[in-house]
Amino acid sequence: MASWASLSPSIVEYFEGEDFYRCGYCKNESGSRSNGMWAHSLTVQDYQELIDRGWRRSGKYVYKPVMNQTCCPQYTIRCRPLQFQPSKSHKKVLKKMLKFLAKGEISRGNCEDEPMDSTMEDAVVGDFALINKLDIQCDLKTLSDDLKRSLESEEKKIGKNSKKEDSKELTQSQAIEEKLGSGEPSHSVKIHTIPKPGKGADLSKPPCRKAKEIRKERKRLKLMQQNPAGELEGFQAQGKAPSLFPPKAKSNQPKSLEDLIFESLPEDASHKLEVRVVRSSPPSSQFKATFQESYQIYKRYQMVIHKDPPDKPTVSQFTRFLCSSPLEVETLPNGPDCGYGSFHQQYWLDGKIIAVGVIDILPYCVSSVYLYYDPDYSHLSLGVYSALREIAFTRQLHEKTSQLSYYYMGFYIHSCPKMKYKGQYRPSDLLCPETYVWVPIEQCLPSLENSKYCRFNQDPEAVDEGRSKEPDRLQVFHKKAILPYGVYKKQQKERSEEAAVLQYASLVGQACAERMLLFRS
Repeated sequence: MASWASLSPSIVEYFEGEDFYRCGYCKNESGSRSNGMWAHSLTVQDYQELIDRGWRRSGKYVYKPVMNQTCCPQYTIRCRPLQFQPSKSHKKVLKKMLKFLAKGEISRGNCEDEPMDSTMEDAVVGDFALINKLDIQCDLKTLSDDLKRSLESEEKKIGKNSKKEDSKELTQSQAIEEKLGSGEPSHSVKIHTIPKPGKGADLSKPPCRKAKEIRKERKRLKLMQQNPAGELEGFQAQGKAPSLFPPKAKSNQPKSLEDLIFESLPEDASHKLEVRVVRSSPPSSQFKATFQESYQIYKRYQMVIHKDPPDKPTVSQFTRFLCSSPLEVETLPNGPDCGYGSFHQQYWLDGKIIAVGVIDILPYCVSSVYLYYDPDYSHLSLGVYSALREIAFTRQLHEKTSQLSYYYMGFYIHSCPKMKYKGQYRPSDLLCPETYVWVPIEQCLPSLENSKYCRFNQDPEAVDEGRSKEPDRLQVFHKKAILPYGVYKKQQKERSEEAAVLQYASLVGQACAERMLLFRS
């Protein structure tokens, strides 16, 4: 694919109002409050913008906490991997893993000192009631046959015209937008979104790179291609650094994260660890081949770590919670070799899976969704270890895709001691819930000590720059037609939908409101 603009648009259904659920953190039976929508499909560009406005996905359900009303405010947190330096406790976890791999040594005494052991992302564990409710709703709130036929027809057209020049596509997209703006009904239409000036870098163009960097990248790719043990979608073997970044630490310098992770093991090492990245949606052949093994680990994890009854972690729950994803597969020439979208990062020890990190690879970040592992290996502090591996993986992806430089850890909940550990991965930032700017966590913590809910942006005049300013430009999909909301509402006899549409626009922001299609039955 040549650019983000050539992709099919995101399609979402917004659920009006706010829902109350049992809080998974403070256990308040109706304290958790959020807005939500069902994503039939999402481009990675749109999802990147949504999580930068405080949204988060659980399967295909995308939700945003009502921060000033929910019992435990959940602040989006991101780590800056390029400046990350492992702490003393992080190094202990990495050394513990190396000792286990090299000599089979097990040091169980440190387990209690690791609050991350339980999981990397607990944000939706308490919302299974919500997910179960959506399991019923998704049967009722599905795309109409008209929409399916419309998109299938468009995909065929894309395939036939894929060799057309970009200039022709640009002219066609402008014509479509003009037609939609005039209020004429449109059938089987695909919108080509052209980035507006000043709205960020054009991700379809390769970043400027020096010739030396390009030569290093070619050498790295050649070495990876020559690796006979490599998986189709890629793997990292313990003891083999997958990247030329950063350079090997000198003896008088502290070891880098990569030095600590990929330290050479003796030839007679007791164990072998591999980390494989497999695409989960749509499921790759490797994902399908390991599905049952992966599910059994998830089931044991939920039963032992989260005390779920045996009948709760079903295959259906596992699939919709951790395998189903609305993210579209997207590949760009200067993007990651594995492409963008949803993946499972499998940890293989001596030929069997012991842990799985569920991640999304987006234009600017690797986003951690969940981690589950075999409870028999709790002594390895796999919550911490997997987070450090995902930070290293982000640094590896950054080597080719320069704009991909952040690691999103989900939500930081200062009022919940169990979830405060995410603040230990420094440097990191929290998202201001009112202006959606990133603020270093050190500046946020004093305010959070005094109040659960805080506006982190200290400028009292600052506003949400991405707020909805022209709701009539919001895109609606209704009865086989894509049309602006300003036109759609004139066709409706009643204005009963207006409050919900305006609420949706305010939460997703102007850019997403204009790009994504809001499905109306």
